[in-house]
Amino acid sequence: MWKRPQEFEQNRVPKKRGKMNNDTPNIVFNPLISCIQKVVLYETRARLYLVGSNNRETRFRLLTIDRLAHNRLSIEENANEFNSLEIRRFVASLTGSPKVTSAYGVLGFVRFLEGYYLLLVTKRKCCAHIGRHLVYTIKDTVMVRVNEVTSQRPPHPHEDRYKRMFQNIDLRSNFYFSYSYDLTRTLQYNESAPRFVGAKVDLDRDEPLPDWNTLTNNVAKAHERVDYAFRSDSRKRFVWNAYLLQPMEGIMLKDWLLEVTHGFVSQSCISIFGRHVNVCLVARRSSRFAGTRFLKRGANFQGDVANEVETEQIVSDGQRMCAFTQMRGSIPSHWSQDISKMVPKPQIQLDICDPYAQTPSLHFERLLFHYGAPLIMLNLVKKRERRKHESIISKELEYSIRYLNQFLPPPYRMKHIHFDMARQSRLSGGNVMEQLAIHAESIVQMTGMFFKAAGSEPGLQTGIVRTNCVDCLDRTNSAQFAIGKCALGHQLERLGFVKSAKLEFDSDCVTMLENLYEEHGDTLALQYGGSQLVHRIKTYRKTAPWGSQGSDVMQTLSRYYSNTFSDTEKQHSINLFLGIYKPSLTKQGQPIWELQTDYDMHNAFVPSTDSKPLTDWVRHKVRECLPHSCADSNKLVKELFRVHSSGLEMIDAYSNYHQSFKWTDLSEHIAFEISQLALRYMPTFRTNYSPFQRQIQNSRKARQNPSMTGQSSTGSMNSNSSSSSEGDDSSSDEELSASFAEKEANQTELTEPAAATLASGLPSMEEIYGCTISAPSKQSMAVYKKYVQMGKLSSGGARPAQTAVAQRDQELAKIMRGITLRPLSDYGTDSYLSVRPPVVPRQSLVIYAEYCRTRSTFNAVPKLEEFDVLYQYVQKL
Repeated sequence: MWKRPQEFEQNRVPKKRGKMNNDTPNIVFNPLISCIQKVVLYETRARLYLVGSNNRETRFRLLTIDRLAHNRLSIEENANEFNSLEIRRFVASLTGSPKVTSAYGVLGFVRFLEGYYLLLVTKRKCCAHIGRHLVYTIKDTVMVRVNEVTSQRPPHPHEDRYKRMFQNIDLRSNFYFSYSYDLTRTLQYNESAPRFVGAKVDLDRDEPLPDWNTLTNNVAKAHERVDYAFRSDSRKRFVWNAYLLQPMEGIMLKDWLLEVTHGFVSQSCISIFGRHVNVCLVARRSSRFAGTRFLKRGANFQGDVANEVETEQIVSDGQRMCAFTQMRGSIPSHWSQDISKMVPKPQIQLDICDPYAQTPSLHFERLLFHYGAPLIMLNLVKKRERRKHESIISKELEYSIRYLNQFLPPPYRMKHIHFDMARQSRLSGGNVMEQLAIHAESIVQMTGMFFKAAGSEPGLQTGIVRTNCVDCLDRTNSAQFAIGKCALGHQLERLGFVKSAKLEFDSDCVTMLENLYEEHGDTLALQYGGSQLVHRIKTYRKTAPWGSQGSDVMQTLSRYYSNTFSDTEKQHSINLFLGIYKPSLTKQGQPIWELQTDYDMHNAFVPSTDSKPLTDWVRHKVRECLPHSCADSNKLVKELFRVHSSGLEMIDAYSNYHQSFKWTDLSEHIAFEISQLALRYMPTFRTNYSPFQRQIQNSRKARQNPSMTGQSSTGSMNSNSSSSSEGDDSSSDEELSASFAEKEANQTELTEPAAATLASGLPSMEEIYGCTISAPSKQSMAVYKKYVQMGKLSSGGARPAQTAVAQRDQELAKIMRGITLRPLSDYGTDSYLSVRPPVVPRQSLVIYAEYCRTRSTFNAVPKLEEFDVLYQYVQKL
């Protein structure tokens, strides 16, 4: 019997059984599928009619909006459900010719100074699937005026400006939604069993649901399946249109509320000897303390940090799923940079002294609540500098962790890993990714990962790694890739595809993951910093080509221009979109562009009325759940009820995924599109088809930087750059990039092995078949060339349009010299002008006539005299 090696056993991630609240496979919890997946807007002068339908367009709902209500929103919901015939009659009863707009969901309503606007999703594209849940990205929206202008007075002069500012948020870029899956929650949370039901629940005082493991469920048989349907309670931190949906909170049917997340979602595929394994990367950007690079630094008084993004890596083979979650975010202290002077690196300064770490405690307590323990801080800022810059906030983070750890039990204390990434990159021969791999292995061992498969023991992730540098862009993305690479190895090991969790660079599997994290980093850098990544994974691997220096300069200039000239307008748009700033007609309400700062909007200080001491910074409910996540162990849902059939449309994920009720082109199905991505990472010529072994990929061309080619931010796969605002200890960005390039030029080129060909790996044709293919002789080639010329002349291909008859005959005679053509048969005098019909004998006509009458007597028994004719016919065969 095969025995696992000892060193493999030591590197294996320990299985962590947790509080899934349900270890009984007979009890199944199904998320509700939205019954509003298509919307049609009918515009009349007096009213707006929103007709929503399910995916099959068999059930319809109706919302009526009064357009004559001045500066207020009046929504009337029809409680009845209509069928297709009833809704057609209703539409036919509308007077006039209403304007019709087709959409796929309602984003919400917004009001500036005069009247409301309705936002609809008019175009969508399926970009990923998590299990049988489809994930869509918004491709186009429309903004419709709700309240009609009834008075003759001119509109407010600021109305159009606010509207343009609101539309600066490009909803067509990196906004995602799903009709059946809660994108604001992790896979581990979504797969947990509900413990509380209701809109407003106090975890400390309210009574939870009974233990699902001991519940009988009133079934006739012991192992009878029981299905429950639930409506998830989204995490509002990651819902970017929560403010727009506030006017619709009174609607009874919650399927009208389409919640949208912002960040990055992409899915790719790797073929493991013909079996496709999907790897999905989901990044959720927080809407709290959101903004641009230099305008949002550190944290606010509520513990919300700038550039906070939760990244989840989901691996699935169709039946089993494995997920690993990590996050990034600015250092949770009150610090900023002075941007009044136009310098590439504004000086870092601490705004408020926080001796008792109250702001970091709020941030870390929230992480303990949602992810459990341990919290691992991977700090990538510089340690030693000639002039103090990054080390200022690094020391503040170290002090906060050391102070707060005093009041935590030793097993659950926070871990701090300080890795000076810029310094390690400057060391001669120092490969940063190899050193990060050592830290990544220990991190994955401590946190574990989520795993779920039918018939297998589930695994849970307890704790999370939080990566930060100064901007949380370039260095952070490379470090997250190193952690994700280590996690992917353990995920594939848990799924049974590899025996060792160590994955080789330049293998198909790691190349696929590297491309995903490059897209992930480019997208998040554009959203926060105004440009794509400058320091890339290849930069820290010392494999970036020399030609990438030009794109480095362009990215540095693009980021500098965006931070200097366009970030303020972008910050105004974000504040307006999220409802942080609300326009007002009062005298106290200044226009947003006249405000000197938005500090008071994001840092509303509310004195605490809680009498508990500052040392008790972790709630009792969170403390008693450690090391497990308190949120996962006490899952909250809005609705929960039992269903008596798993085939109901409201929970039928199979039909919602495959859409068997309509014709679908195979190339348009998301599963087929993702499976084709596996071919992208396979070289054309290879003898080893394992996706886990290093391949020589000289002929593969890397994708160009999208900023140089005009592509979107999410289209970048291998754009190589090596210059950033995150430079060395005392040098500038360009000096750091130049040092990388100099080291690369000084390195000796390794001798590459000969390319593998079919001749080297397979026996020759002569050995197998006894013959071989050789080049034709000159005589044969001359005959073939004459044959080709003759064909061109006969078809008119090589003959000029106007050639004399004598010249044509002369050319034909020259070509036909030495070639004798003999007809194979004589067709008489027939031509295309006239054909002489053949003479059919009378006996043949009689036989044909009898054949035409055989239909009525086809099954009749033949006569005896006919057997002789049949026998003679068979003998001739």
